Amino acid sequence: MASEKPEVIIVGAGLAGLTAAIHLCKAQFRVTLIEKETYPTHKVCGEYISNEVLPYLESLGIDVFATGAVQISKLEISTQKGAKIASDLPLGGFGISRYTLDYYLWKKAIALGINTVQDEVTAVRFDDGMFEVQTMTKKQWMADFVIGAYGKRSALDYGLKRDFEIKKAPWLGVKAHYEAVIPTNTVQLHNFDGGYCGISKVENDRVNVCYLVNYNSFKMYKDIPKFQEIVMSKNPHLQAFFAEAKTVFEKPLTIAQINFSSKKSVENHILMCGDAAGLIHPLCGNGMAMAIAGAKMVAEVLIAYDCGEIKTRSQVEKYYAKCWKQLFGGRLATGRILQKILLNPLMQDSAQKIGSVLPSMIPRIVRKTHGDFLSPVNR
Repeated sequence: MASEKPEVIIVGAGLAGLTAAIHLCKAQFRVTLIEKETYPTHKVCGEYISNEVLPYLESLGIDVFATGAVQISKLEISTQKGAKIASDLPLGGFGISRYTLDYYLWKKAIALGINTVQDEVTAVRFDDGMFEVQTMTKKQWMADFVIGAYGKRSALDYGLKRDFEIKKAPWLGVKAHYEAVIPTNTVQLHNFDGGYCGISKVENDRVNVCYLVNYNSFKMYKDIPKFQEIVMSKNPHLQAFFAEAKTVFEKPLTIAQINFSSKKSVENHILMCGDAAGLIHPLCGNGMAMAIAGAKMVAEVLIAYDCGEIKTRSQVEKYYAKCWKQLFGGRLATGRILQKILLNPLMQDSAQKIGSVLPSMIPRIVRKTHGDFLSPVNR
C-alpha cells in the first residue's frame, strides 16, 4: 500500500466526474475536481437513468429521490408513421434533470471537502510519472493520476489528437423542458425522418424532450420550431405533443458534432470516463447510467492500485481498458445496430410488426443496452 494516498485530478464535473470524485474521496484519496461550468446549469441529455445504478449511489450516500426524481417503469416506441409498441422496462428507471442532479452532486462534493475548482483545463501533460494540468487562468496542478470526464467533446480532444475528432460528425442534439400531460411512469421514443426523440418526466412535473437529428435533415430548415412543425410532426404522436405542450425554456439547448465513433478509454495515460470514453446512442436511453458505472469502475481500479492489488501505472491502464471494454463494448455495439434499424423507415416498420407479435423481444433488447445492478461500495 502507498504511504500516502495518490493525488487525483478529475477534469469535468458531470455525472462521471462527480461520482468518481465522491467515491474516491470516501476512500480517502486527495481529489481535485475541475469544471468550467457554473452550477446549476442545463445540459443536452435524455435525463433518464436505469435503476441499475441505485444500489451503488445509495452506498455513496446519494439519494436521487430526495431531489424529486420520477420513477419510470414503461417504454413506448413509435415509427415515423406512428405505429407504436409498448413494453415494461426490465429494471425500470427514473427521470431527473441534469440541472438538478449535477448540482446536487456538486454540493455533495463540496460538503465532503473535495477541492472543487471552477476553471477550464487547457492542457494535460504527462512526464516522468506525474501529470501537470494547466487551466485557462494560468494555474498549474500536479497529480499522480488524471481522470478525463469532460463529456462528449472538448478542446482537450484536439490537443490529445484523438482519432475520432479528425472526422466531422453529422449529429445535432436538441433539448428543452415543457409543461405537458404525459404518463408519469413512461419514457417515450418517437422516430421521425432523420432522427428520434425521447420524451419523459423529470422533477417538478416537467417533461424533458431531447432529440437527435442528422444535420443533413435539419440544415434546409435551420430553425428548430419550423423543423419540429414540418418534419417531426409527421409522426402523429409528436404532432399531438407539440400541439399541446408549452415550452419552459426561453430557447432549446443544442449541441452539434456529436460523435459516436469508437474512443480509447486511456489516452496519454489519462483514464477516460463517461462520454469522454465512449458515447452510446441516445435511443438506448442509458448514457447516464453508463457514466455512473464508469465512475465506479475507475474509482475501484485506482483503489486497487492504492491497496497494492495492481502494482504499476501500466497495469492500471491495461486493466481499466480491459474492464471498460468488457462492461460497455457490447452495449455500444448494440446501440449502433439499433440506430441503423430505427433510422431506416422500412426496417422500423418491420421491427414494429415483429415487436407487436413478440412483445417479449423488446425487454430482451433493452437488457442488451443495460447492465446488472451495480454492487454497493464495499471499501
